[in-house]
Amino acid sequence: MRKTRNRNKGKSVQDLLSIKTFTNHGLKVGKEELLFFNVQPTNISVLSHTNIEIKIRHLLMVLSAVPDIEISCSDSSECFDNNKSYLKNRIEYEKNSKVRNILVKDIDFLDSIQAEISTARQFMFIARCKSSKSEQVLQKANRIEKIISDQGFEVSRMSKNDIKRFLAIYFDASMNGDLIPDYDGEQYVTEVSDEEDN
Repeated sequence: MRKTRNRNKGKSVQDLLSIKTFTNHGLKVGKEELLFFNVQPTNISVLSHTNIEIKIRHLLMVLSAVPDIEISCSDSSECFDNNKSYLKNRIEYEKNSKVRNILVKDIDFLDSIQAEISTARQFMFIARCKSSKSEQVLQKANRIEKIISDQGFEVSRMSKNDIKRFLAIYFDASMNGDLIPDYDGEQYVTEVSDEEDN
């Protein structure tokens, strides 16, 4: 255990997850390419028992046609639980009543935001592609998208910005993951080169 910890010391999250780069079709991870498909959720609370069984059967058909596909469900927006926990701790130790009132208002504000977005979920089907040839990856992506669509699911291939947004929410980094630069500090290099040009 100690050897593994020492070997991983100083590595970035990107290194630990083996994320290499974005590709034309997905995300390069190790020697594989991950293809991401966004599937619109169905509100099963309004479906009859028979229709729910049909949906399950359609999902089974997708899983049997693409047995190595992975399914991920995540919030489609940021979670504020840590923020609210921090504010509640501050209220306990805060002696100034005016500051306590402001902290209570902050919690109420976060509750109202969370109530609006709490039901927002996103479902992704993730496929691994071992081929490094762009044409073969595209063919596999098209085939999988057609299989999912043929079973009655509303599906779309995720763009680079969609994948960045998903990763940022998944790792609690930001709600605006699509605005995060591809390379750490990339925006500062651009600013410096702009200043030098002037």
